[in-house]
Amino acid sequence: MKDAQVIIVGAGPSGVVAAYALAQRGIKVLLCETESECAEDMRASTFHPPTLEMMAELGLLDALEAQGLRAPVYNYRNRKTGEVLALDLTEIADATPYPYRLQCEQWKLTRLVTGLLENHPNATVKFRRKLLSFEQDADGITAHFEAPLAIEHVRADYLLGTDGANSIVRKWLDIEFEGFTYPEKFLTLSTDFPLDEHFANLARVSYVADQTEWCVLLKVPTLWRVLVPADESETDESLRSDAKKNAVFDGLLGAGMGEQITTYHRTVYRVHQRVAKTYRSGRAILAGDAAHLNNPLGGFGMNSGVHDVWNLVPKLIAILQDGAEADPLLDLYDRQRRTIMNEFVQAQTIRNKQALQSTDVEAQARHQAELARIVADPQLRREYLLRQSMLTSRQREAEIV
Repeated sequence: MKDAQVIIVGAGPSGVVAAYALAQRGIKVLLCETESECAEDMRASTFHPPTLEMMAELGLLDALEAQGLRAPVYNYRNRKTGEVLALDLTEIADATPYPYRLQCEQWKLTRLVTGLLENHPNATVKFRRKLLSFEQDADGITAHFEAPLAIEHVRADYLLGTDGANSIVRKWLDIEFEGFTYPEKFLTLSTDFPLDEHFANLARVSYVADQTEWCVLLKVPTLWRVLVPADESETDESLRSDAKKNAVFDGLLGAGMGEQITTYHRTVYRVHQRVAKTYRSGRAILAGDAAHLNNPLGGFGMNSGVHDVWNLVPKLIAILQDGAEADPLLDLYDRQRRTIMNEFVQAQTIRNKQALQSTDVEAQARHQAELARIVADPQLRREYLLRQSMLTSRQREAEIV
């Protein structure tokens, strides 16, 4: 006897959305998470228009809107020249009912959805469950979890690994994680200091190019998040120090300003550009960070993971409820989502980083001139907005057969 139809390993954004979408359609799910609760992770905070459409379809958007901040306009700024180029998503209101980014930390989504799943008739949520191993056969898959007091053995039809960059599901499947790791680290600082009072026309999402130290400024409801690169030779301890915090804000706001800034989070992490060689092996499937990683410039990581499971859920429903043949549908999931990841997300995030980080004066001038040309041309600007909002990739995905 099976304990669930789908076991989902990892209660990040991809995992909780998959669990809720499946449960709402009558699929019995078991969602297991290693930690004791959904982590308050400050890395992802941008919901793009297609993802907002998905949240609306699940009935979750109003609750997220109540905890978030709309950002229809975003800026590319040059710290040295002072040039500001603005892009306004309301220009593509004919392409989406939600022509804006919603700035809302990902932990608000995960905690919202796990709360809904706790009392859902088709869902079971178990925290403090560490996946140890699993094996599959012609009839199903058996997973073994370390619980606080015992080893638990769970039987299901399918297992979905949404267990992050260090995915144990991907490792057990021995799936190659192709790509590279950037040499520098990234440092994120959060503060309630009113940065918008110190920069003219500062958008809630602003990318700041600088030959010395580029940065990204993101506003969430109560805080500004500041993302800067950091030399890999610096220790994590030194990067989280007051001295580093002061240096970052001195460079951003002027000498002596850093000491006036209070921060609420100081997070250091490595950044990767990697894609799994396949997103499935038999009855075990990958999605989200377990399947792909990219740098955060553009806010595509969390959104791509949600788009993965949005693609996968109807295929699993067709298999489990309608008796559709599994392999063609799951192979199509792999083909569609890996193509989008390689053609769009990986390529675009690499370009976004190159445009901000160049230390060559002439190269940065070329990037700025090209962006100015796009902003000035209505057709190019529309194409850019559709691409950066992930609407183009959604259309492309539907064309892959």
